[in-house]
Amino acid sequence: MELDKLKEAWNTTPYNTTLNNHAIMQMIQHTSSGPVASLKKAFRKQYHLIIVVAFFVLMQLTQGFSSINIIMFTFYVVFCLSIAYFFYSNYRIVSQIGKMDQQMKVAIQQQINMLETRLRWHLVGIRIALIIFITLLEVLPLFQHARMIDKWHSLPVYIRVLAYATLMLLQYFASRRLSRQKYGQYLAHLKDLATQLQSEHF
Repeated sequence: MELDKLKEAWNTTPYNTTLNNHAIMQMIQHTSSGPVASLKKAFRKQYHLIIVVAFFVLMQLTQGFSSINIIMFTFYVVFCLSIAYFFYSNYRIVSQIGKMDQQMKVAIQQQINMLETRLRWHLVGIRIALIIFITLLEVLPLFQHARMIDKWHSLPVYIRVLAYATLMLLQYFASRRLSRQKYGQYLAHLKDLATQLQSEHF
C-alpha cells in the first residue's frame, strides 16, 4: 500500500524533479518491498543457508573421516567458505545502496554494475568448481585411496561419465534459472529505477 502511494505520487507530479527523485529513492529503499530490501533478504538467506548446509554435511563427513579423502574434504570446506563470503559481500554492497541518496546516483549505478558482474562470475565460478570437483574425483584415486571414492570408481566408466554430464547440464540450466528468480528480477528492477533517477536533472 505504501509503495503504491509512492508510485502514484511519482506519476502525478511529472514536473517536480526533487519529488520525483525522492519518490524513486523511496521506491528503491522501501524497507519491505523495495528491490534493495528484496536483494538483502535473498543474499542474507543464501549465506545463512550455505553455512547451515555446510556445517551439517561436515558433521556427517567427520563421523566417517577415515573413509574420505582429505584433499576432497579441504576443497569442500574452501568452496563453502568462498560461497558464504560471496553472498555476505553482496549483502554488504546492497546495504550500501540502501544508505545512499539521489545525490550519489552515479555511485548507485556503479554498485549495481558491480553486483551484475559478480553474479555473472558466480555462475562461471560454480561451473569451474564443479569441473575441479569432477577432476579430483577421477584423478585422486591414482595417488590416494579413500573408501567413498573407491566405491564411486567401482562403477563402470560410462555410468560415471553419464552422471558427470547430467550434473553439468542440470547445474548449467538450474543455476541460471535460480539466479534470475532469486536476484535477477530484483536487480533489473533496481537498475531500472536507478536509470530513471539518473535521467533526472538537478
